[in-house]
Amino acid sequence: MKKRKPTTPSNRQTAHVTYRGVLTATKPLKALTTGFSRGVGRNAFGRITTQHKGGGHKRSYREIDFRFDKIGIPSKVETVEYDPNRSGFIGVVCYADGERRYNLLPQGIKVGDALIVAEDAPLKPGNRTILRKLPVGTFVYNIELQPNGGARIARSAGNYAEVVANDRGQSHLKMPSGEIRKVSENVWASIGSVSNEEYKHRNVGKAGRNRWLGIRPTVRGGAKNPVDHPYGGGEGRQGRGTKRPKTKYGKVTGGRKTRSPKKYSNNLIVTRRKTKRAK
Repeated sequence: MKKRKPTTPSNRQTAHVTYRGVLTATKPLKALTTGFSRGVGRNAFGRITTQHKGGGHKRSYREIDFRFDKIGIPSKVETVEYDPNRSGFIGVVCYADGERRYNLLPQGIKVGDALIVAEDAPLKPGNRTILRKLPVGTFVYNIELQPNGGARIARSAGNYAEVVANDRGQSHLKMPSGEIRKVSENVWASIGSVSNEEYKHRNVGKAGRNRWLGIRPTVRGGAKNPVDHPYGGGEGRQGRGTKRPKTKYGKVTGGRKTRSPKKYSNNLIVTRRKTKRAK
């Protein structure tokens, strides 16, 4: 991490990841990028469904390979790059047949390192294999939920899941949230943890940088009018006035369980994640 010198009020707080000495390319591979329009919190009708999103710097989308369908073909890492659309580092991987793809890179990977997707792949960060081939205690990321369904779990910076058991055709994974969940032992996963683990320690430092990231200001409910929020209105600061905390739409939040009791994956959860109240 790099902390800025307090030359301005905002720099006094700012801390960001040091990219010098880590990234090896300044521009993305044009053949693997596309333009795209960000949703900025709107649905198909243009109505706001997620608050405080909009604006931000224009981005190009890097087409990341999450399916890993080139099995048994060795590859080599050519670059380590920044991706504005995700928190981990990405890199161009060149396969032995000449094809290039973007991959989400693990911690400790360097340019020139060899990677492979295979059932008998060596236990080395970045290699990808089937869960039943991995010993208990192995850290994995880019994990599938269904065989050949593409990576779904543990894709953010510094994240990983831990293999805690292999039993009766299923693997037990300890998720980043602390939840222990069963998945098929035939799903694919990459060995290691996602790169850029210091990302969680960054301090944006000023409101303007949040606007560059596409995050709009958050206004307290009590500062709004009664028509706009259940907490709105009144002279000066008022109490909440309701028995339970609510969203601007009147939906109870902060303690009510939202998981469906009939959700299909309930029987796959061995241990639920620990909530703030449970801690």
